[in-house]
Amino acid sequence: MRRSSLVLLVLTPLGVGCSGVRDAFTPRADVVARANDQTLGVERMAGWASGSKQVPLEPLAFNRLANIWVDYALFAQALAHGQDLRDSATVTAAMWPIVSQIKWERFHDKLNTAATFSDKQVDSVYDAGQVRMFQHILLQVPPNAAANVDGQKRRQAEQLLTQARSAGAGFGRLASRHSDDPGSKTQGGSLGVSTRGQFVQAFEDAAWQLPPGGVSPVVKSPFGYHIIRRPPLTEVRDSFRGGVEERRQYLGDSLYLDSLSIKRRIEPVSRAPAYVRAAMQDVEASRKSGRKLVNYRGGSIRVRDLVRWVGAMDPSVTQALPQAPDEQINQFLKALAQRELLLKQADSAKVTLTPEDWQQIRAQHDTALKLLGSILSLSPELLRDSVSNERDRLNLAMGRVDDYMGRVVQGRARFFPVPPFLGETLRAHGDWNVDEAGVRRALERAQQIRADSTRATGGGARPGGAPQIAPAPGPAPIDTTPRNPR
Repeated sequence: MRRSSLVLLVLTPLGVGCSGVRDAFTPRADVVARANDQTLGVERMAGWASGSKQVPLEPLAFNRLANIWVDYALFAQALAHGQDLRDSATVTAAMWPIVSQIKWERFHDKLNTAATFSDKQVDSVYDAGQVRMFQHILLQVPPNAAANVDGQKRRQAEQLLTQARSAGAGFGRLASRHSDDPGSKTQGGSLGVSTRGQFVQAFEDAAWQLPPGGVSPVVKSPFGYHIIRRPPLTEVRDSFRGGVEERRQYLGDSLYLDSLSIKRRIEPVSRAPAYVRAAMQDVEASRKSGRKLVNYRGGSIRVRDLVRWVGAMDPSVTQALPQAPDEQINQFLKALAQRELLLKQADSAKVTLTPEDWQQIRAQHDTALKLLGSILSLSPELLRDSVSNERDRLNLAMGRVDDYMGRVVQGRARFFPVPPFLGETLRAHGDWNVDEAGVRRALERAQQIRADSTRATGGGARPGGAPQIAPAPGPAPIDTTPRNPR
């Protein structure tokens, strides 16, 4: 589908429009990417990709491949130089999504301390009757069931009713044994805490007439035949308390966020959905974009903020956003602004993580480092014991990177990305770049090699739209967007 000029403008990195003029006055690039003093050459990258069934011969795929190499090269060099990747600053930066989530949870707990109910308050809420708990036994009847099947289920329900009315607290055992409702039978037939309007009408009318301890007659609904009980508070005090507190907490969260949106005047800009879709189509080109998406009192959310947040989310978010309707994207952006403001409030409230929290975070960080080391067959111990000087250690480490990249591109190894925030941390302390002219030169060279190979073998050219590298299970998908070197 043809894109509008606006989308093309948004997707075009600053300066690319003048590349033809610039290239006419500069030598043809022979380096695709650089990571400190190590380089990825045009010929090497073209050689990887030209015979690959994994990488399509197109600029975005080559740019992504170059950025993957940068992340792995910086990681391998850190190991070769004996850099401590487990220090507090690195752990905090590399594990930012988890640190932020736990910090939010601690702040959330602090906000909801008032949601805890005393025994007296629980008694009062139960007696008021606006919130209730019900149990039921369901004998399911399909909507198109024959009359004899329906009659059999009703007779079965009537027989159970006699037992249910005399069972008292044993009603839960009957439900576990006889009910056809898989969601509640394992909970003794309990349907949790509810308010009016949550059930189908026939069930609702019968249930809300019951006094504490009461059992309904057999009730017919579109699902089948029910026997309903309202347990007395003495049987369900703890679960009733938990359900009521959860409802109050949910309502409190909703009111708090609504209040935050009103007080801070959170409002997406008029073309925010279009900007989001463009950013998600080319995340790498959007990393530095300062285009505003959301305004709020005291700040804003820009495209670069969106890209960073998306890197901390499930990859399905990136895939779903371009197809989402405008209203859904705007709601997503409002939620993003709320989350950012909440984290700022947590910092202002001096919310800190516990030693147990840091132990969990460090354990996950260590797991990621070990996984990456095993992928490259590298470890600090191997580098220390195998080679005597730093230059040889560096050569060994980079050799492992090139070997792994070649095998991945050729489909002989599974792709495991460097976690995005670890990659971001490595880049922040490294000197690196991805050269657009070098990427184009590598693409041209790969196309040439593939064409020469096709002519030599007399075979047909393989379409350029081969499937891209599919991440294997492991760390979060990579986000290796080019940035200005430090």
